[in-house]
Amino acid sequence: MMNRTILVGRLTKDPLLRKTNNGVSVATFTLAVNRTFTNQQGERETDYINCVVWRRAAENVANFLKKGSLAGVDGQIQTRTYEDQHGRRVYVVEVVAESVQFLEPRINSTKNQHENPPEERGGYQEDTPRYNTNNTSNYDDPFANEGTPIDIDDGDLPF
Repeated sequence: MMNRTILVGRLTKDPLLRKTNNGVSVATFTLAVNRTFTNQQGERETDYINCVVWRRAAENVANFLKKGSLAGVDGQIQTRTYEDQHGRRVYVVEVVAESVQFLEPRINSTKNQHENPPEERGGYQEDTPRYNTNNTSNYDDPFANEGTPIDIDDGDLPF
């Protein structure tokens, strides 16, 4: 039997990081994924898929992704049920991520970090240093794209 899911989409809001009673990190977020076809009005519909990620990957997601970030999720679909406060059975379908790939440069995904402090982005406290995201470095980045086409001779390619 096989249960494998691969998704690429944008986060609908900042991830929520929590800790279990045993101190294990768990982050939840919703990924907006466009369907590959259009409806009768010619518009693409979007599915909103709940995702869960555990341990160190959960901390990375909470630290480096935010609302609007483009992410790839590789995991499994999981279903569970529970009773709400009114005694009704609630069914939940979610993707338990084994890995989450950050699909945008860090500069784009952390542009507004100082406007939204960590406590407003899911209640966690960061313990990892932030990278310098301003463009005032002491060296010229030979791989920086300045918006001009790159001229590469076919003889320079290794394949």
